[in-house]
Amino acid sequence: MNLTNDQEVLQSVVKKAWKDPVFKNSLIRNPVSTMEGFLGRSINLPAGKNLAFVDQTDSSTIFINIPAELDMEDMELSEEQLDIVSGGNAGDPPIFIKPVNSGDNIFGGK
Repeated sequence: MNLTNDQEVLQSVVKKAWKDPVFKNSLIRNPVSTMEGFLGRSINLPAGKNLAFVDQTDSSTIFINIPAELDMEDMELSEEQLDIVSGGNAGDPPIFIKPVNSGDNIFGGK
C-alpha cells in the first residue's frame, strides 16, 4: 500500500510524539510552527483553517472524536483502502490519519 505524503508525514509525527514529550507538547501548543520546524518548510494550510493536535495518549481514557459532518460526495475508498478493509493486506496495519476538511496536501511534497 502506498501512503500519501501527508499520511507518511503524520505517521512520522505521531511516532516522534510518542517518544518525545517535548515535541508532543509543542505540537499541542504551537502546531503550525512545530510542523514547519519538523518539515523544515512552510505547510499548505488552507485559508480559514486551523491545525490542532490533541493528546489522546492517556490509556485510562476512551477518547471519542466528533468529526466534522461527512461530505457524502467524498466517501469513495481507493482500491488500496478497499483491499485493506477486505483483509487483503498482510503485515503490520498502517496508521491511517486523515485530517478532515483539510484538502489533500497540507504538508507539501509528493
